[in-house]
Amino acid sequence: MPLNYKNKTVKNKDSMELYKEKNTKKGRRMPITLTVIALLLMGLVSAFSEDTNQTTTFNAPVSSKKDSLTSVNAFKKVYAVLQSPRCMNCHPKGDIPLQGDDNRLHAMFPKRGTDGKGILAMKCTNCHQTENTAGLKTPPGSPEWHLPPTNMKMVFQGRSAHELARQIVDPKQNGNKDLKTLIAHADDGLVKWAWTPGEGRTLPPISHADFKEAWITWLTNGAYAPTK
Repeated sequence: MPLNYKNKTVKNKDSMELYKEKNTKKGRRMPITLTVIALLLMGLVSAFSEDTNQTTTFNAPVSSKKDSLTSVNAFKKVYAVLQSPRCMNCHPKGDIPLQGDDNRLHAMFPKRGTDGKGILAMKCTNCHQTENTAGLKTPPGSPEWHLPPTNMKMVFQGRSAHELARQIVDPKQNGNKDLKTLIAHADDGLVKWAWTPGEGRTLPPISHADFKEAWITWLTNGAYAPTK
């Protein structure tokens, strides 16, 4: 049977065309693949660079342990400070602040007000400026001078050590403060004012440093309340 060279030539030609077409597609695909890989690598390098140039801040939880004896003994020091005139005068059981070392009602009879800063035209800051007024029997001052607000009166006057300890750590009575926030409160500007109250005013019974140490010791050892 004679060979059909013409058909064989056509088949070979078709095979060559198919081979060229496949190689062409591969050639086109290669640059695209390399481009994608390059973009991915650039993204990774950029992300890594950003991470290494940033400082991550973590809010570490405040450690707390249970030691009722240590906690209660520390609160005895805290309680002595909170019952001093410098603290109690701004934490009265009523809505009128106290004044003097004898905890008498404020001579001007100002009222607490919703935000603790007075009512109507009689605001605390009318007389109490950002610092103490010089001289005896002159208004003391500190930034943000105020009483606790109406919804969180935080009364110290007349409270026993047991009652006050329970009150301070009760979120419903302390402004929803947690352990970390309570610890930080020891350095509040108005708290620290008690140790620089101006001429003629008695200081709390211990230093601020000792108070802060006792405050933190009490809180971080279980915040136990002394017995009734």
